[in-house]
Amino acid sequence: MAAISLQFDTKALQAKIKAIAQVKAAVMPVAYKFFVAHTPIRSGNARSKTALNNNVINANYPYASNLDAGRSKQAPQGMTKPTEDEIKRLAAAYIKQNGIK
Repeated sequence: MAAISLQFDTKALQAKIKAIAQVKAAVMPVAYKFFVAHTPIRSGNARSKTALNNNVINANYPYASNLDAGRSKQAPQGMTKPTEDEIKRLAAAYIKQNGIK
């Protein structure tokens, strides 16, 4: 019987993980601003209670799910879906611009 030897290139994987982290670090601050800009405004509470923490957008107010469900004429699509679409666009542009493979 012949022996089979497999090796896993951890350096290549680490490089990919680093590239993904760079994309996230570049995209999320812009996505956060997009999310806030698409948050309906009446008193300003929703926008002021939205924060970016560790590349996670947190809408920390009790009626966030109502606004995101489109219950405001100012944002009939909510904020999450348009922001997800913007994140995809931004990430693709960053990857293309920086030659990440």
